[in-house]
Amino acid sequence: MPECTVLRTVLADHPHTAKLKSGEIGDERVALSFTDIAPVHRAFAPMVREEAYDLSELAVVTALQAIAYGRPVVLLPAVVAARFQRGCLIAHAAGPVAPAQLAGTRVGVRSYTQTTGMWVRAHLAEDFGLAADDIHWITHEEPHVAQYTDPGFVTRGSGGNSLPDLLREGRIDAAVLGNDLPQGEEFVRVVPDADARDEQWWSRHGYMPVNHMVVAGASVCRRDPQAVRAAYHLLLRADAAVERPDGVPAPTLFGFDRLREPIELIVGTCLEQGLLPRKLTPEEIFEPARSVLGSGST
Repeated sequence: MPECTVLRTVLADHPHTAKLKSGEIGDERVALSFTDIAPVHRAFAPMVREEAYDLSELAVVTALQAIAYGRPVVLLPAVVAARFQRGCLIAHAAGPVAPAQLAGTRVGVRSYTQTTGMWVRAHLAEDFGLAADDIHWITHEEPHVAQYTDPGFVTRGSGGNSLPDLLREGRIDAAVLGNDLPQGEEFVRVVPDADARDEQWWSRHGYMPVNHMVVAGASVCRRDPQAVRAAYHLLLRADAAVERPDGVPAPTLFGFDRLREPIELIVGTCLEQGLLPRKLTPEEIFEPARSVLGSGST
């Protein structure tokens, strides 16, 4: 019997990771030793800067930047988080702003490199003709990839206040929030018909906008590619075990072929927004993982 490899792992709590975390789905060749980090984005900088884990959830923009700047991560063809994004752009109900009024305004976002912010800017460009530099972006966190520098139309510094507080104080006109979207009637969507527009986007593309994928550390890929292959197939099995109602789109995508179109779209969008220093090819992005996982993971 082959020796079991222990992989230091960070994955958020999702329906498709629950059986991995409980041990209900496992493999004798590999053991996933989970480190609980909440919110999960706190694991991203240590992963791309220090290779702190063997297997980690990672925002797709951060993953692409890590590849562009030669950080020691291998992007696996596995999406673990995706969602519709237009509803993530909010304003205070006392001073609502329409999409057509956003040019020249101040919009807060956790980090300019945050994937949700990338998608919101993409939708503003697609739906309303707004370019990223038409808006002044206010951030309070640095990029996960230390080598990246924000564009000149981005200002870091919120005085330690949260984005909802900045909206309450009128110091920003709108804000991008993700899983931390506030509830209640104090805040309103900037795009009032966000749901209908998201449904149209789904009809055109056939997948949800990708937020988080899974990366493996380059070191473990060199040291024990069999363990990484086993871990990838655990992710596949766990995702397949989730029961979803008919007609409900799955937030997950697996396989090189299925991810080619989404990744090409994201790369192009990142270039438009100044998030990448150069264009990345699908081969550059996925060939390291393909060499580890083999042709059976298309």
